[in-house]
Amino acid sequence: MGNKISPNELGGSVGLTWVDGEVFYLVNFSPELTFGNFGAGLDVNFRINKEGKLQKGDYDNLRFIRYLRWGHKGDDVYARLGVLDYARLGHGFILYNYKNSPSYEDRRNGVELDWNFGSYGFESVYGDFARAGVIGVRVFRKPFKMNALEDFPILGDAEVGFTIASDVREDAKGRTVDSTGKVHEKGTVGIYGLDVGFPLIRKPGIQSTFYIDFAKILSYGSGAAIGLLTDVPDLGIFDLSSRIERRFPGKKFIANYFDTFYEIDRLTKIKYLETLTNPSPGIFADLTVGLFNTLYVVGTYQQLDDIDESGILHVGTSTGTLIPVIDAEAGYDKKFIKNFEDLRTLDERSLMYVSAGYKPYPFMKVALIYTWTFKKNTKGIYEAQERVEQRVTFSYPL
Repeated sequence: MGNKISPNELGGSVGLTWVDGEVFYLVNFSPELTFGNFGAGLDVNFRINKEGKLQKGDYDNLRFIRYLRWGHKGDDVYARLGVLDYARLGHGFILYNYKNSPSYEDRRNGVELDWNFGSYGFESVYGDFARAGVIGVRVFRKPFKMNALEDFPILGDAEVGFTIASDVREDAKGRTVDSTGKVHEKGTVGIYGLDVGFPLIRKPGIQSTFYIDFAKILSYGSGAAIGLLTDVPDLGIFDLSSRIERRFPGKKFIANYFDTFYEIDRLTKIKYLETLTNPSPGIFADLTVGLFNTLYVVGTYQQLDDIDESGILHVGTSTGTLIPVIDAEAGYDKKFIKNFEDLRTLDERSLMYVSAGYKPYPFMKVALIYTWTFKKNTKGIYEAQERVEQRVTFSYPL
């Protein structure tokens, strides 16, 4: 098809910000421009002072380019350079929905590169060119290609894959401080895995795969899963990815270790891994819906076999790094779920929240948080309990 700039794929915002004590009006545009298979995600910010002049630096470098991409995940050739949103290797048992930039101020440039040569190929993720971080590669082979079984439904396109992924930063396993105050880094984290995939649907607009995965976290535990993964990469202004799987975790194992929040909680995650000594098989499902290729709504649900009322539901969305000085999120959580009927009710196990934050400085956020919990009244009917909280937080990257 010819070149296309989609007017629908456009986001933006307005607001105020301060630079060196001077007030600026902020105008932000965040479109994705598409030209055939090529796409460019932009993050255009104009800071205008009271005299109508632009803040120097908003327009004299390439920071307004958020990412460049060729194709979509699942195409024979797919590449993305810049900010990574919801990167995945294989079926995602090791690396799933990985985001390389924890905040707008700490925006990082990485790359995804996938290439399918027909009977074999690879997928790859490199999280940060400037500082070594998360690196992962999956190589795969289609053993029945180029032989008599090639045209056999499902089996002809079956894949066997091997994945290795690592956080190569020396503090990936945490840090300790000795009696002299010296910091000691515990080393890198490495994970490898094997998988088999059987494609059920392979069409330009939809792909669905039944899979079996095994993974091992080096020096820790291992786990396995069987599941169904479905991608619908281009529904106009939407894209969709869903997964449902049966998990069989061992001790000291976490599926999807490199996930959406890994760059935020990676140092606490390795500590949590040490506590997982009583694993239980269970069901896990998630659904990710993208809007304009910039804003994502994520829903997840998991339930364990050996623990009563172990169901956990989460639905949420966040502006993330989309808008420089605005940080907004909303969500719904429910825990201790026993059955389907529990999903339909609002009770003491439910929590709803909306948060709107403003960053006058990169290290400071002022937020207004609304939360709703639910409690029975004297008539036995659940009523919403609203709480409003103002919060000021400071964070300095180490």
